[in-house]
Amino acid sequence: MPTPARTRSRVGCGSAERSTRPRRHDGSVSTDVNVPRLSILDLAIIGPGQTAADAFTNSVALAQRAEARGYERVWYAEHHNMSVIASSAPSVLIAHIAAHTSTIRLGAGGVMLPNHSPLTIAEQYGTLATLHPDRIDLGLGRAPGSDQTTWRAMRRDPQASDRFPDDVLELQGYLQGASRVAGVAAVPGAGTNVPLYILGSSLFGAQLAAQLGLPYAFASHFAPGALLQAIELYRNEFTPSAQLAEPYAIAGVNVIASDSDHDAQRQFELVRRQRIARFLARDRELTDDEIDALVESPQGRQVAQMMHYSAIGTAPEVAAYLTQFAEHVGVDEVITAHASPTIDERLRSVDLVADALDPVTV
Repeated sequence: MPTPARTRSRVGCGSAERSTRPRRHDGSVSTDVNVPRLSILDLAIIGPGQTAADAFTNSVALAQRAEARGYERVWYAEHHNMSVIASSAPSVLIAHIAAHTSTIRLGAGGVMLPNHSPLTIAEQYGTLATLHPDRIDLGLGRAPGSDQTTWRAMRRDPQASDRFPDDVLELQGYLQGASRVAGVAAVPGAGTNVPLYILGSSLFGAQLAAQLGLPYAFASHFAPGALLQAIELYRNEFTPSAQLAEPYAIAGVNVIASDSDHDAQRQFELVRRQRIARFLARDRELTDDEIDALVESPQGRQVAQMMHYSAIGTAPEVAAYLTQFAEHVGVDEVITAHASPTIDERLRSVDLVADALDPVTV
């Protein structure tokens, strides 16, 4: 990846002021300004033969390891009616994880705001911020996080996505204690100033984040197409705000780090096949031959392309990829989706990346 001639801002996007130079997980100041901040997206995967309870236990273990190794934050995404993803209620999961960790930032990556009223989300995340001060983030997306049948079951308003920009402002007002709705306040929530992030996979989110002066996170771990254009648009059109003086951009990368390249590639091939089967033959048991046919189909190749930004290999190989990715795209932080099939493999991946890149801390 070529590196653009751009100096990336390291101005933080939480409520606390951050150092302009990254810190290693032991607290010392890094001298390598090219090391990106690292965070984790945890999809709370329900593995074969596992239950949602198993997924939550694994999520606690992952967050605890991320905290010990100095990752910036862990985020959980709102998905509905997906048999292999347990994070349908991010605020509840965050409360559980926060009770089992001490310092790492936790947040939604993100809440699909059109599925909810802004007041309800302000109350939920205001409660979390009151219980766990200066640890809670709130990423906001406008996708449904589900299919159309589930969308109808959720009683979702067909026009809700069109109101997304106004709903973000309404939510922000509740959290700032400056409600835009006369006579209505978020309790808890008012005055907590939970930091907002705009999530997206298109130019719409980039433009909105720039206009509102909010951090922007691009879902390049599954929607790589518009990444470069979106980040460039966001930086070029950014307007400073009370929350953020300079643009702050995050992008997602799938990661599988292992002790050998052979094992990393083995894991990646297994994950790739599982993902293609899950997308194209939802909740069906398939033979290996049937999965082979899906993988080789045009639809299968299209699903595989969603994992275009994937760092697979040994620790030095993954570290080099992530550093070059951050420089090439022009992002301040890389949010890593550790995709290994088992929790032990995911924890090992988290450790190897930490060893190689020495993630910064809050």
